[in-house]
Parts: sequence; structure tokens; C-alpha cells
Amino acid sequence: MNLPPRAPSQVRIGIAIAVPEPFASVLQAARADLGDPLAHAIPPHVTVIGPTVVDHSVLPAVAEHLEKVASETAPFRIHLRGTGTFRPISPVVFVALAEGIAECEMLEASARSGILAQDLRFNYHPHVTVAHEVPDAELDRALTELAGFEGTFEVDRLWQYEHGDDGVWRPQHSFPLAGARPAP
Repeated sequence: MNLPPRAPSQVRIGIAIAVPEPFASVLQAARADLGDPLAHAIPPHVTVIGPTVVDHSVLPAVAEHLEKVASETAPFRIHLRGTGTFRPISPVVFVALAEGIAECEMLEASARSGILAQDLRFNYHPHVTVAHEVPDAELDRALTELAGFEGTFEVDRLWQYEHGDDGVWRPQHSFPLAGARPAP
């Protein structure tokens, strides 16, 4: 995983949608079974903004920004189904979104503005990583064994995670989605 370096006066954060139970435990166990060394360091999630370094002093402004984004974003549904991969560009296998892609893209564009504006290394593609930087045989196994995975859940909040000195990503703050749902 590419992590931006940070100074002692800085914190490494990530903005994500947490995958709830019972799906989180299933995906985390699968990731561990595949030998992914980050299985217990990264909770199952859909990334909105990847690892980002900010000064501790700007965390209140980050929270204010995310509160505004969340207040303007309506809750939505994510349907996880099947697998995909970023190979050969990146040794990653993921569970794909069958529903909620457009909402994730709009949420990402809103969140990646203002104080969190940044250029991306790759185009945004919402997904849930289940294998990263493991041998090709394990990536192939992830593609096959999780191809039938399916789960649906309501997204009602955005999370700010912090990367600890122990290498574990932990949820720090949630921002309830409070925007109006579009008319059917």
C-alpha cells in the first residue's frame, strides 16, 4: 500500500464508507485466509478519499468540510456483488459494486474538494479490496472464491479513519448523511 509520509505534527487520514456486519467479518476473514498481511489492519470499506496527510491543526476544518458534504448527501444503497481486479496495473482483487457506484462517485467528488482537494494517481473506482499484494495464485483464488459474494446495505454515514503508528486504520469520526433523497 502506498502511504504518504507524515511528520510528527501530521496525521494520516482516509475517508470511507464502512462495510457493516455481517459482511465486514466475512470479507475480513476471506482477506486473512488469502494471506493478505493487511487483513486485520484495514477494516472492509469503500474508499472515498485514500490515505491523505494533514496537519493536526487542520483536523477541525476537515471535520467541518466532511459535515457539510455529508449534510448535502442523501443516504443510499450499496449492493456488493462479484469480484474484479486491477491487474496488471496493481495486484488487487476486489468485491465489486453492482449498485451505488454513481452515488459513491458523487460523494467522492464532493469530499475531494476544498481542504481535501487533491490529484488522484488513478481514476476513482469504488470497490472493497479483498486481496492486495499477495501472490498471483492467491489473487486468482480471491477472484474465484469470492465471485459469488453478495451483500446489500444502506449507507447512512461517512467515516474519517486515522492510520495509527501500529499500522492499523481506525474509525475516528462519523458524519451522518442527511441530504434529501431524490424523488422516485
